[in-house]
Amino acid sequence: MKSNAIIYLLFLSLFWACKENQNITPTTDCISTYMNYSKSKDQFTGGINMIPITTPKGTFNVWTKRVGNNPKIKVLLLHGGPGGTHEFFDCFDGYFPKEEIEYIYYDQLDSYYSDKPNDSTLWTTEHFVEEVEQVRKALNMDSSNFYLYGQSWGGILAMEYALKYQKNLKGLIISNMMSSAPEYGKYAEEVLGPQMPPEILKEIKELEANEDYGNPRYTELLMTHYYTKHALRMPLEEWPKSIQLAFEHLNPNIYLFMQGPSEFGMAGNATLKTWDVSDRLKTINTPTLVIGATYDTMDPKHMEWMANEFPKGRFLLCPNGSHLSQYDDQKIYFEGLISFIKDVNNGTLN
Repeated sequence: MKSNAIIYLLFLSLFWACKENQNITPTTDCISTYMNYSKSKDQFTGGINMIPITTPKGTFNVWTKRVGNNPKIKVLLLHGGPGGTHEFFDCFDGYFPKEEIEYIYYDQLDSYYSDKPNDSTLWTTEHFVEEVEQVRKALNMDSSNFYLYGQSWGGILAMEYALKYQKNLKGLIISNMMSSAPEYGKYAEEVLGPQMPPEILKEIKELEANEDYGNPRYTELLMTHYYTKHALRMPLEEWPKSIQLAFEHLNPNIYLFMQGPSEFGMAGNATLKTWDVSDRLKTINTPTLVIGATYDTMDPKHMEWMANEFPKGRFLLCPNGSHLSQYDDQKIYFEGLISFIKDVNNGTLN
């Protein structure tokens, strides 16, 4: 009798453990199918898919990697740069799997893991919007499950995509990107620059005036006095390896063409220098999260304004974060991001 009672109690505890864990899709033995790739075509590659992209200059392949299975939540990650890589987002592995959020790493065309036609006629927002749309179709994402996340340049791309294809979206996340390149430059010039020691700012400005961007001194000054305060608020020697790799793998050709050579806004002949969609945000009806940070290269007040422009917008401020606030204000960043995704998924966004 005693042994039967123990077995019964064990059965009840297992039953309620399965019942109460709402983040797990139960099977008969309470094992989640989130990481089960056995019925997927990409099991052989561990979730990696090389997706063909049709362009006026031919067909090229872009690299994507899917993590997890969740038919209701699929988050496509758009990296910055332009010319950056998915490596800026490696820390997502520490948070999204626990919440059973499916997410897709993606290197845009001419980025490190994808094909590199090196054709500047393809380096336009119009091209990249259509590239994202082809990736979406290939991965079977639609308005029932498709969340588009973009950080920095990826935020520009996400906004441009939403302006054309919002009907395909379930949720939109804009991280660390303003809606106006001129305003971004103005913030760097009038607010961030003067925070530097005057002699350091003077030397940087002299190097820029001489267009001496390849000078190691220019890189040294920015890394020491700008990047460690506004890009990632950690000593350089403590930067995660994934961030080091992302910078090592950055494609300088596309970066200089679209962003320009200066780190104080967009300068020179940068094609994004006049980009501005501020007056169009109100037309995007997709539930949207805007993530800003106190020490970012982007003005957090402007980003809060953006959130209020979106009809279904929400603002998240990372008080201790900078441009890569997914690292230097990580807990607040992911708590707010995951909460937004769940609220949209549950239909409780207010």
